[in-house]
Amino acid sequence: MHLILNGIFLGATLIWGDWRNWKEYHSTILFFWFGDLLYNILCHDYMMWEYKESIFAENLLSNHTIISLLIMFVAYPSTVLIYLSKFPKGIYKRIIWILFWVSLYSLIEYINLHYLNLVFHHNGWTIGWSVLFNLILFPMLWLHYKKPINALLTSIPIILFFVIYFHVPIL
Repeated sequence: MHLILNGIFLGATLIWGDWRNWKEYHSTILFFWFGDLLYNILCHDYMMWEYKESIFAENLLSNHTIISLLIMFVAYPSTVLIYLSKFPKGIYKRIIWILFWVSLYSLIEYINLHYLNLVFHHNGWTIGWSVLFNLILFPMLWLHYKKPINALLTSIPIILFFVIYFHVPIL
């Protein structure tokens, strides 16, 4: 099922993504990757969420790391190429655009969590935390696109909050 979901992201990007200007979004894609990579390293033995394949392709997508890499290399670049290239002008349109993406990501996770068994929460993480995380993530992607240093500096206290709040054993 993860193959289908990522295929949908790829298809959407072929239709709506700004492929011609991909270099303009490259550093924000790397920022997105870095955040997920950092999560996977810090939480390797203390996961907040974990991907599994439960419908088909279980042999191909045999563990969280492989599924996470698929998502990082397909869904994240697709998201950035659509999200940033279509980012509207005007505060209300921007808020609606951000809320659309927060809702989309949160709905996908909710369905994957409760109906498809493709994601599992651990160590106190809930769908509510995922919604909050998405409310942080999407403005941060835009901030990184516009002011990368500000986004990197803003990320530090956010990461520290999650590590401390969820008692992630990083030492």
